[in-house]
Amino acid sequence: RLHLRIVQFQRPTIQTTTQTVERKNGNPVAENFRVEEVSLPDTINEGQVRVRTLYLSVDPYMRCKMNEETGADYLAPWQLAQVADGGGLGVIEESKHQKLAKGDFVTSFYWPWQTKAILDGNGLEKVDPQLVDGHLSYFLGAIGMPGLTSLIGVQEKGHVSAGSNQTMVVSGAAGACGSLAGQIGHLLGCSRVVGICGTHEKCLFLTSELGFDAAVNYKTGNVAEQLREACPDGVDVYFDNVGGDISNAVISQMNQNSHIILCGQISQYNKDVPYPPPLPPAVEAIQKERNITRERFMVLNYKDRFEPGILQLSQWFKEGKLKIKETVANGLENMGVAFQSMMTGGNIGKQIVRISEDSSP
Repeated sequence: RLHLRIVQFQRPTIQTTTQTVERKNGNPVAENFRVEEVSLPDTINEGQVRVRTLYLSVDPYMRCKMNEETGADYLAPWQLAQVADGGGLGVIEESKHQKLAKGDFVTSFYWPWQTKAILDGNGLEKVDPQLVDGHLSYFLGAIGMPGLTSLIGVQEKGHVSAGSNQTMVVSGAAGACGSLAGQIGHLLGCSRVVGICGTHEKCLFLTSELGFDAAVNYKTGNVAEQLREACPDGVDVYFDNVGGDISNAVISQMNQNSHIILCGQISQYNKDVPYPPPLPPAVEAIQKERNITRERFMVLNYKDRFEPGILQLSQWFKEGKLKIKETVANGLENMGVAFQSMMTGGNIGKQIVRISEDSSP
């Protein structure tokens, strides 16, 4: 039987006056990917499972996987003409693994972009639909890696202390991590949370649905002036998803002994710069003078915190304290379109691609 898969067949490029060259600079587009038909073996080996993909995730870190070198030890680059991978969830249709059975729902950070696949059962994690009230895609978002990144990031690098009257600013605030981080900041004790995003619709979403105290639209007006108005007492905690000019404006208004949670730098991913990107000299001087912490945060270094973290996120969700928003595309053939849209801010909340409608084996 033939099934579909997505391969990366072209790296993002920049145009020069005489030729097109492959390098790290360049905006990813849907045309960087191709849909292929593939035939799976009829039988599976011991330890393997046959799965049907239900949902796939597209995330900013994947831009790094499009380079020949990702710049991160834990990320392997996508190989040209080979199947792409990332966060995914599916249902087992056949199992030869002792701990996994037909009908189990499983997830992985390295799920191939295929409608169906044969996988090593040891690389899969079984999930309990009750934790998400049956919303299985949430395991790729709020009750999964983005949720853990937001929760553990705020806990470990934000130094939030209830009753301390702290102000938190979140950039990329309407995205997968940002929309959760702001809510978590409130839940852990921040007295004021301000989001930065790029449309009026997103600003309204943050303040009316997610409980942000204020929202700044970086595409209208002066960001620094809007921040001063929204954060009259300065900034104590900054959850940074974007880097660049927006982050420079935030850091310039941060208080003494404040903290940056370095979650992502999406504005810099299409450029050939190190991670985390260096700050401009004037901003770096402010960081040092005010003793502002800015350390790289990698959630994979806190795997011992994953289980209790998932339970906490699930509890908040079920209690109505953590609101979850998704932008859903349909069909494997739209993976590239969804990825391109996510990289340019087209999503509100987590960008998900639904691959299979039916969740029964």
